[in-house]
Amino acid sequence: MIEIKLIRVVTGEEVVAEFVSEDETTITVRNGLVVLPTNTGVGFAPWATVISKDKPEITISRNHIVYIAEVQEDVCKKYDQMFGSKLVTPDEKKLIL
Repeated sequence: MIEIKLIRVVTGEEVVAEFVSEDETTITVRNGLVVLPTNTGVGFAPWATVISKDKPEITISRNHIVYIAEVQEDVCKKYDQMFGSKLVTPDEKKLIL
């Protein structure tokens, strides 16, 4: 599975994106989605919609990042379905005796 992170930027946006690389002053991500609140939870919209398909990575200055966090497992699965392997693994079934 690809490594997915939640990035809060100084503009207030929360972005879920594939982590590509980092150094002391920047991080690089691809396939960013903005997290949007909905009546039933959260939804996603494309972030940086006019970025080149030939070079889809975005490098962000750490000066513009408030925090970077892990995302919930269900968000990782949904993201992976959209951008990763496209494989859907079934939820674990539990036997109740």
